[in-house]
Amino acid sequence: MSEKPYVPLNCFFKGSYNPTYEAEIRICKDKCHRYNQLSPNDSEQQQEILRNLLGKMGDGVIFVPPFWCDFGYHIQVGNHFYANHNLVIQDGASVTFGDDVFIAPNCVLTTAEHAIDPTLRRDGVEIAKPIHIGNNVWLGANVTVLAGVTIGDDSVIGAGSVVTKDIPPHVVAVGTPCRVLREISASDRSAYPFYQGSYNL
Repeated sequence: MSEKPYVPLNCFFKGSYNPTYEAEIRICKDKCHRYNQLSPNDSEQQQEILRNLLGKMGDGVIFVPPFWCDFGYHIQVGNHFYANHNLVIQDGASVTFGDDVFIAPNCVLTTAEHAIDPTLRRDGVEIAKPIHIGNNVWLGANVTVLAGVTIGDDSVIGAGSVVTKDIPPHVVAVGTPCRVLREISASDRSAYPFYQGSYNL
C-alpha cells in the first residue's frame, strides 16, 4: 500500500486547493460512486468496496447507500455498525466508531474546519480534528457532529442535533448546540411493553 499524505491535526494547514489532498479525495469519491451505484442486494460487492475504502472495518458493517466520505482510510468502524441513507463523513482527520453503533438517515460527521480569519480562509487554510463515537451509540436523523467531538458509550443523540462539544457516556443529548437532556436510566428498559407474539407470521 502506498504511503498516504499526512494531515496535521489541531493546527492551521493548507487543506483546500491542495493538489495532493485533492488527488486522494478524487480516488475516494470514485470508490463511493461505485458503491452507491450497486444494487442494494449486491452485499458481496458492497463489502469488497468498503474493505478497500475504509481504514478498518469490523464484522456486520452496513452502510446503506448513498454514502460519501473524503479519504475513507481515516475511518475506523467497529462490529455491528449500521448507517442509514445519506451518511456523509468528511474524514480529513480520523473518525472512529465503536461497536454496535446506529446512525439514522442524513447524518454528517465533519473533522474539517475552515479558518475564521477571512484571509486565511481565502487561502485554503483549514484545521482537522478527530471525531470519536463510542460503543452502542445512536445518532438520530439529521444529526451533525462537528470536528473534535467525542460521544461516549451508550449515548443517544436526538434527531436534528448539532454536536459541537463532547457528550459523556450513557446520556440522552439533544439540541442545537447539543446538550445533555438526561441520563439513561432503568426506566428506559420498560418504556414500552415487549411484543409477545410470533415473528414468523
